[in-house]
Amino acid sequence: MHEEIISLLADLFLMKGTPCYLRSDNGSEFTAKKLRAWLEIVAVSTAFIEPGSPWENGYCESFNSKMRDEFLNLEIFDIMYEVDVLTKR
Repeated sequence: MHEEIISLLADLFLMKGTPCYLRSDNGSEFTAKKLRAWLEIVAVSTAFIEPGSPWENGYCESFNSKMRDEFLNLEIFDIMYEVDVLTKR
């Protein structure tokens, strides 16, 4: 999985430019030694969001809130396929 993340990030860096830092939560995919070593090689700093500090990632929290209020709380799902189709819509 870490190789897939590195490959995706490398493609994004080529398309959009290399950022000064990468902000992420403390999930295992972003704290992996391979990823951190690669980020160091390409001179990208890491900026981790402290656990329990959602205000450090306002875009994500805003999306999650809207998704919950405008979609999840308004629907009753019978099967996962329905969730998938409606989410993509």
